[in-house]
Amino acid sequence: MARIFLTYAPSARATWYGEKALNELSTLGELVLRTKEDDLTQQEVLELSEDCDFIISDKPTAGSEALFRENKNLVAFLRCAMDVKSIDIDAASKHGVLVTQAGPGFVQAVSELIIGQMINLARDLPRYYATYQQGTLPPQRTGRQLAGSTAGIIGFGNIGRTIAPTLKSLGVRVLAHDPYSSTPTHAADMVDLDTLLKNSDYVICLAIYNEETDSMANARFFDRMKDGSFFINASRGGLVDEYALAQALARGKIAGAAIDVGRGYDDHPSHALATRPDVLATPHIGGMVPEAIAYQACQTVQQVRAILSGHLPEGAINPDSAYRLKKFQS
Repeated sequence: MARIFLTYAPSARATWYGEKALNELSTLGELVLRTKEDDLTQQEVLELSEDCDFIISDKPTAGSEALFRENKNLVAFLRCAMDVKSIDIDAASKHGVLVTQAGPGFVQAVSELIIGQMINLARDLPRYYATYQQGTLPPQRTGRQLAGSTAGIIGFGNIGRTIAPTLKSLGVRVLAHDPYSSTPTHAADMVDLDTLLKNSDYVICLAIYNEETDSMANARFFDRMKDGSFFINASRGGLVDEYALAQALARGKIAGAAIDVGRGYDDHPSHALATRPDVLATPHIGGMVPEAIAYQACQTVQQVRAILSGHLPEGAINPDSAYRLKKFQS
């Protein structure tokens, strides 16, 4: 029988993995569950995963070279998320261990968050709520209507292609820029970055984060944005030069920002930005809905099932190097 180590802390299992996935996983092998609440050291991961065929890991649990070298029985390290930056994939490949990642089950949830934040920015709703809850009648201020405005989406992937037709149905003109994709769409006009920044009332950053896009939203980027526009980042914090964003807000170049990610721990927005009155900051909660969590957790169950059946699972990152898969291949 296969042995499967699930790295989630006891208090996190129900929220971040779920009973449905846990019950299905238990039918595939012997589960090894941790009892410690604090983050595991790599030595503890090694000890708990000893003799395990699979590790299903949450984001805080890294996949180190020592883990792949020392755990001779480990066949696959499955990340219950898309983020695999804490996994030494080269080391996994060297030692024949398959690494997988979960798919984008959070697309709809993040799309809804973006639209909600667009409305919050346009109508200043959070300030109304906070003032009224304190028993004070807030001064009435003229807001903005989404219909008739223009939204510019940078990075036209899964989320961009989900949100564009919704915005269009609300009467919003949609511009999109993606140097990696030129696929035509009826929901958005594909334009260059300068055109997007100059004409958008809302700039929605959904770009892929890599060395090329690091700090792409810098001082020059914000200078090119339309006066009085809004900036929304729901991708990765490293895309934004936070000092440049703060300066653009301070001098009134842009009217406000909504950020679900930043350069802090676990991609959280920095305290300096989060405390600004012209910033709506949330601690990376775009995908925090049961549907998105269940999607990724159940996908890891499907990945284990596929491997046990001798098949390559969806989400495999290094299949050509994962020679330990032979253990379950007839």
